Amino acid sequence: MPTANDTPVQVHATAEPYFGGTGRVGVLFCHGFTGSPWSLLEWAKTTEAAGYRVSLPRLPGHGTNWQEMNLTGWPDWYCTVERAFDELRAECDQVFIAGLSMGGSLALRLAEKRGDEVSGLILVNPAVLSYFKDQIAPFAQYVIASVPAIGSDIAEPGRDEHAYPRTPVKAAASMMKMWMEVRACLDLVACPLLLFRSAVDHVVPDSSKDFILAHVSSEEITERVLPRSFHVATMDYDREQIFTESLEFLAKHAIAD
Repeated sequence: MPTANDTPVQVHATAEPYFGGTGRVGVLFCHGFTGSPWSLLEWAKTTEAAGYRVSLPRLPGHGTNWQEMNLTGWPDWYCTVERAFDELRAECDQVFIAGLSMGGSLALRLAEKRGDEVSGLILVNPAVLSYFKDQIAPFAQYVIASVPAIGSDIAEPGRDEHAYPRTPVKAAASMMKMWMEVRACLDLVACPLLLFRSAVDHVVPDSSKDFILAHVSSEEITERVLPRSFHVATMDYDREQIFTESLEFLAKHAIAD
């Protein structure tokens, strides 16, 4: 007889992955921790409308419930984005990677592992370090399952990331293990880099951005400040700046047919 554990986990309507476009230049979008494709959907569709092929996968454990996310870890999330990257590579002449928050660290990890297969990175408030108060996760995972949420850090009223109401601590500890791997290999990142940083971010500290910029080997690095946005800047006041300058970056580095 079926049990409760046999019931498929329901994916929220706003968390469905998105794939589109037929261009020969692809862009892989990586969403953040406890978020979903929803946080990057407008960005992905804007990029698709400009003629690019886009892939916006849903990371395992995301878009369902925080309890299920605690059953996943960073190798699951990385495998998903690497699979999506390979699918784009099979269809495109070039592939760029864009990431928000933890999605930025996944993008960096892909660039570390795949080298010149990655034509460029576009990062929004990328996470490889955390505020001190969040660093207890590796220890707290053994005594508590979740803590208050970190999602929907958005300045513009009425905008909702649809992230989890609780932060799964075991999954957070796994994310921090990934950060250690990413930080140790940042010198392997040599592709052009466009990095957006919110003037106010309650989730990821400035030290994360500073560490990335100090350790990558990229010869071309462009940093842009988002003066009116909080952490989820892709849904905030400055989102159009992100969309516009990202397209300019892609056009600059895409190889003409």
